[in-house]
This record gives sequence, structure tokens and C-alpha cells, in this order.
Amino acid sequence: MKGYLGIDVGSVSTNIVFMDEETNVLESLYLRTNGQPVVTVQRGFRQIRDKIDKNTVIRGVGTTGSGRQLTGVVVGADAIKNEITAHAVAASHLVPGVQTILEIGGQDSKIIILRNGVVADFAMNTVCAAGTGSFLDQQASRLNIAIEEFGDLALQGKTPVRIAGRCAVFAESDMIHKQQMGFNLDDILAGLCEALVRNYLNNVGKGKEILGPVVFQGGVAANAGMRRAFERALGLEINIPKNYNVMGAVGAALLARETVSKGIPTRFKGFGVADMEYKAGSFECDGCPNLCEVIEMAEAGQIIARWGDRCGKWANALSAPEVAGGIS
Repeated sequence: MKGYLGIDVGSVSTNIVFMDEETNVLESLYLRTNGQPVVTVQRGFRQIRDKIDKNTVIRGVGTTGSGRQLTGVVVGADAIKNEITAHAVAASHLVPGVQTILEIGGQDSKIIILRNGVVADFAMNTVCAAGTGSFLDQQASRLNIAIEEFGDLALQGKTPVRIAGRCAVFAESDMIHKQQMGFNLDDILAGLCEALVRNYLNNVGKGKEILGPVVFQGGVAANAGMRRAFERALGLEINIPKNYNVMGAVGAALLARETVSKGIPTRFKGFGVADMEYKAGSFECDGCPNLCEVIEMAEAGQIIARWGDRCGKWANALSAPEVAGGIS
């Protein structure tokens, strides 16, 4: 068996996939990052290692997400790409001809516009968390219903209640008001889905030309109520790919596959990194007025990478004895 690893390290979750040479996702993990990206990746590696055949050859590894650079250094990544690129590559591979990607995760949401297979525009939420997975989890908990049941209950709503969805705080208070007035729970949930879709389209999707095929991905894509609300608002069919919740990792694996296909040997360090000791630190360089905050990573006490300096003074000097601080 030969294959590729894709790793998407975000602020809320860390997703890891193992893909075979035919680009079939054979294993996937969704883990809580809990503010410890390296520890989480190591835990994920141990789980993947136990699931696949011990003779499996990893031909390439890709990383994406906010922790892509840190993770890339630790595992020896062949491709380190931003999440916009990774999500676009994954969606284009699974839904050929896709022109719009709606992505809603645990803490953020984004829209990616593609034309002729190339990213033409994108936007991310920067102010309000209304509509993200964490907000939906919170409301499901408040209503004492399982988040897995949220979407199905919303689909049962016949007359969606109009709810103010421009702000997470206002949406919650409006929901409580509607409950106190006696509206049906199914209608309230259906109304909340429509409100959150309006919020998404009026903020993240503002000014964007949304054309089909449309792909909906991220953890919130599991909510059938949100899917129906998007279809009603856009008048378009919404495609939800099989691996909707780990699309960033799928894209990272595909990018790694593309990189090594050019004959470049993989830099993957092996699953042994799961058992190594890593320590990250930082220090401020006072060599010039920029006062760069330099980040460094140590593996078993040896500095293996530095980044964050504009001039490259520290990034290009990886000799452990020259460490100025940050890791001891």
C-alpha cells in the first residue's frame, strides 16, 4: 500500500486523512486541537499508524490551516499551503467544474469563488460567529437537543419563524422571545437556519457572484436544515461531498501528491514523529528596528526550524549552539 497524508490544523479542530494513490480517502480523523497543535497531530499520527498496514509507504505529506507551517516543520511536509488553496483543490477534485464553495466550520466561515478551476475571489468572516458550528452547538445545548438532530428537526418546520440573525447575541435573544411567544420548535429551528444563511450571504458572500455548481463543506454541512436554507436562498442545488468535514486535509493530501509527482523525494520524517519530544518557543530579535518576533521549534532538544524574521538572519541559521533564547 502506498498513499498520502493530508493534515489540516485549525484553531478548533485538526483533521488528518490518509489517501491511496487513486485518491480514495481510506482513513480520516477529526480531533479537537485544544490549543496544542503539535500534541494533537502526534496523537492523530498514532491513531493513523494503528489503522493502516505497517508496511504502508507514505509517498507525500501536505499541511494546511492556521498551524500549517508549524506542523509542516514537525512532520516534514512536502506541500504547505493556505486553506483557501487546499479547500479549492479538494472541491474541484470531488465536484468537477465547481464555481462556488460555501465553507462553514467550528469558529469561522468562508466563501471561495472559482472560475475555470482557478480561485478568482474569496472572503472570510471577521466579525460575527453567528452561523458557525460553535454557535449551532450552543443553541442545540440550550434547547436540550442533540446537535445531530438539529437539521432533521429544522426540516420538519413548515413555517420558518423570522429570526434576527445579523448577530449571534441578537439571534439567541430573538429565539428565546419566539419560544416565549409559543412558536413551534421546528419552525424556530427552520427560521434560525434561514437567518444564519442570510447572515452568511450578507456578510461573507456580500458582493460575490454565486454560480453553480455549489459545494457546501465544513462541519455545518452535516446540518440538513442549513443545506435546505441555502438551496432556498440561492435557488441552486447544493452539493455536499462525502468528506465534507475534512476537505482541507483532502486538499493538502492532493497537493502533496502533485508535488511528489514531479519526482521530488518526500521529506516525510515517518510516523516516529508521534513519539518525539517537541518544544516551541519564541524570542524578540533586537538586531534592527523591526524587532521581529522569531518562532523556533526544537526536536529532541535540537533546533530544527525558525521563522518570523524578515531578513532571514535566524531562519537561515539553524545551528543549535547559536540559539539566542526561547527554547532551553
